[in-house]
Amino acid sequence: MNATPITPSTLRIRRANERGHANHGWLESRHTFSFADYYDPAHMGFRTLRVINDDRVAPRGGFPTHPHRDMEIFSYVLSGRLAHQDSMGNRRELKPGEIQLMRAGSGVNHSEFNPSTSEEARFLQIWITPAERGLTPAYTEWTPPAAASTSPKMLVISADGRDASAHIAQDASVYLIRCDSAATIPHTLAAGRGIWLHVIRGTATLAGAILQAGDAASLEEPGLVEIQAGPDGLEAILFDLL
Repeated sequence: MNATPITPSTLRIRRANERGHANHGWLESRHTFSFADYYDPAHMGFRTLRVINDDRVAPRGGFPTHPHRDMEIFSYVLSGRLAHQDSMGNRRELKPGEIQLMRAGSGVNHSEFNPSTSEEARFLQIWITPAERGLTPAYTEWTPPAAASTSPKMLVISADGRDASAHIAQDASVYLIRCDSAATIPHTLAAGRGIWLHVIRGTATLAGAILQAGDAASLEEPGLVEIQAGPDGLEAILFDLL
């Protein structure tokens, strides 16, 4: 496939300060897409990506046991710790840099808590709609490789579990972008697909547009996409979606 130039006019940008906001005392959350009491018909999701919540949970706070079904739910821990428990028998405590992926499928109950008595926990809660309904619930995790990776772009979730990624029941590839200094990260977008880039820290330049922490951008034109990290580095999640 020949690479084609992508210009700023093809981008759709979602600024951090435009997101929904909820503060429940024990939980402060920023909603990229409509969620719970935050409703914006212009931001209901992007392709199969339905939820990105930037959650900050106070010490000893958390989500009590509650049900989900027919959704691929994953959490990327940014700071603190996240204690997970579910009706499949999983009991796990995740640390920064780790990802948990739960297939709600035909139905699952789970809880998420901050086990610390003094430290806030922060994580991204992300939902992707599955290709099929009523699947058998499942749980898996992705952890950074033991050996330091020199690649600024790592595949962490995919439809086929390639390259030691976690498996998702949808034609979606999710990449973790991490670099500590300026770098150019290429990505080739195939025809009929779209990408969503969510910036966690640092800055990114995409087709001439500068994205700050909490900002996001999408595009759907096939071709070579170049993500440029700022001088202080970049941490972001890149979704390649059908």
